[in-house]
Amino acid sequence: MTTFIALGNWTEQGARTIGESPRRLDAAKKQLEDMGGRFVSFWMTMGGHDLVLIYEAPDAAVAARFSLILGRLGAVRIATLTAFSEPSYRQIVASLE
Repeated sequence: MTTFIALGNWTEQGARTIGESPRRLDAAKKQLEDMGGRFVSFWMTMGGHDLVLIYEAPDAAVAARFSLILGRLGAVRIATLTAFSEPSYRQIVASLE
């Protein structure tokens, strides 16, 4: 599984219906599980982003579909990053030598 970090911001619609946010989070977790992935952690944050999701998906295509599904719902905008663990980072850097 590949790890992804998603940085999210509530849209105006999402902020207006913030009370529904926990239900939307549960639905997103189920959606990702149905796609073969899983949530690792979820954080509400302050600063440049409202939400940080760390999740695993079978591949980048699944992560892209997941981001599009979330965006289509209209409550949050997501920017997704592919994450490399420390061992992977070390292997990648060592391969440069």
